[in-house]
Amino acid sequence: MEYQFLSNIHSPEDIKELNEEQLAQLCSEIRECIISTVAKNGGHLASNLGAVELTVALHRSFSSPKDAILFDVGHQCYTHKLLTGRFDRFDTLRTEGGLSGYMRPDESEHDPFITGHSSNSISAAYGIYRAKRLKGEEGTAVAVIGDGAMTGGMAYEAMNNVASGRNNFIVVLNDNKMSISRNVGALSRSLTKMRNRPHYHHFKFALSHFLLAIPLVGRHLNDLFFSIKESIKGLVYKNNIFSSLGFHYLGPVDGHDIKAMEALFQVAQTYNRPTLIHVVTTKGKGYSYAENSPKNYHGVSPFDVEEGASTEGKPSFSDVAGQTLVELAEKDDSICAVTAAMTVGTGLSDFATRFKSRFFDVGIAEQHAVTFAAGLASGGMKPFFAVYSSFLQRGFDQVLHDIAIGGYPVRLLIDRAGIIGEDGETHQGIFDIPFLSSVPGMTIYSPCCFKELRDCIRKAAQTPACCAIRYPRGGEMFEPALDFSGEITCLPGTGKKAIVTYGRLSLQAITLQSERPDLHVLKLNRVYPIAEQAIDCLLPMEEIHFFEESIQSGGIAEQLAAKLLQAGWQGTYRIHAIDGCFVPTASVASSLAATGLDLDSMRKAVSL
Repeated sequence: MEYQFLSNIHSPEDIKELNEEQLAQLCSEIRECIISTVAKNGGHLASNLGAVELTVALHRSFSSPKDAILFDVGHQCYTHKLLTGRFDRFDTLRTEGGLSGYMRPDESEHDPFITGHSSNSISAAYGIYRAKRLKGEEGTAVAVIGDGAMTGGMAYEAMNNVASGRNNFIVVLNDNKMSISRNVGALSRSLTKMRNRPHYHHFKFALSHFLLAIPLVGRHLNDLFFSIKESIKGLVYKNNIFSSLGFHYLGPVDGHDIKAMEALFQVAQTYNRPTLIHVVTTKGKGYSYAENSPKNYHGVSPFDVEEGASTEGKPSFSDVAGQTLVELAEKDDSICAVTAAMTVGTGLSDFATRFKSRFFDVGIAEQHAVTFAAGLASGGMKPFFAVYSSFLQRGFDQVLHDIAIGGYPVRLLIDRAGIIGEDGETHQGIFDIPFLSSVPGMTIYSPCCFKELRDCIRKAAQTPACCAIRYPRGGEMFEPALDFSGEITCLPGTGKKAIVTYGRLSLQAITLQSERPDLHVLKLNRVYPIAEQAIDCLLPMEEIHFFEESIQSGGIAEQLAAKLLQAGWQGTYRIHAIDGCFVPTASVASSLAATGLDLDSMRKAVSL
């Protein structure tokens, strides 16, 4: 497709002289470009389609990069990338060496901060804003946050801090799901229309200036006038949470009306107090499949544009985990499922439908989810918290303080463990092993196939202690005809060289042993605590290679090495893990190869 306007946009300044008709055409071209690129590469579709006009209005009203515009998570930053000189590289989105699916400062000066996890935009943008003020720099900072990300407690911690001082910091709430404040009646609608006009605000400032100029009583008159105004406004509008937190609230405004949004953005810049602008958008706008089913088009794999993304495919570890929980819940009324806004992603849709009273989606609030699950456990229930590995990082304090110290039997179903692919550094699940294995009383499993995953979940349901079951994104490589019911599975070889591993890398080691019968393969079924049986199995070996799909520092490989040393073992011990780096965007296969964890790397390592 030829892009008449989009191909000529090299910076946000290029869109500021376009007329209304040209802007409409530009937005149409942006949607076409996003749809065709995501169809080819996969990515976040519905949220980005909903934020097209909003992003155009922001860049017409502010001056990036002087004004820092920070999109929460980054699920809505594709239009931003297209308007900031990255159109010619947009076809490389979410590919190795290409554009990230999130904001990255090393990619463009228009990306002020790294995004990937939600609810941090207000904190980061306010820090940027304060830095500009301290350094005497021009410009401001704007946080663009979705209604989903506003369920994260960090957003409110930031707003509480912002409202404690005098500033004109701006938060834009992109609401594509829920209504924040309810306007009732013709009077309310008229007042909303009036309040959102620049003339109203100019009059208000002029009146304030006049009152303050009156000798002796001016300030008292000004305070009295605005106190009365706020009281009347509170009666009519029913103060919402944002005004209660100290923000001046503007909106709601149509998030697909560029001119209406520009008017509010211009007004907000004249204030000397923090402002929240409530923008209402339609998720998936412009692509019927995404509009009709936004949940299924949040994050998608490559698909056919005409046919839409398929919701069917090979079963995944997430699907199997959800199905197993359903089977257990049918027989055990104490089993509950908890998720943090990831019902579909963690395979819990069926559980949510069939056991509504025992299913809890707490929003993007992992800290609360962990402690809530601990509360359920303390009350005699059997909670399973399904969470992505990289998102569990936010709840580590609660795992340590609220689960482990109290000894509550919360079961963590850790999805997307290990390398996950195109989402890149912010989503790799390579840190859960080191931080969870530091928790006293924690038991960790890492199944390699669906059968082992089912067995682990069933075992966890009957174990009165906290445990974690971690499994990768996607489906299984194959299901070996082996018994993984014990703490370890030992496959003896004819030689004195051993491979130790766990999780899906175990299947590579098993495949390699079929080629090299001299190799001894030890699979850790219970990853942590390390079984004494594993030490006994390895003591006769002369050379040990531990392959671990995790960060090396604090990993199981290092812990096993310490135990072998304490047992008096002497031999060659080599750790193959992710050492001191973040794994960038690439396919899972490419990332495993780059980190020396694929089958070919195993072959080379044991052949030296």
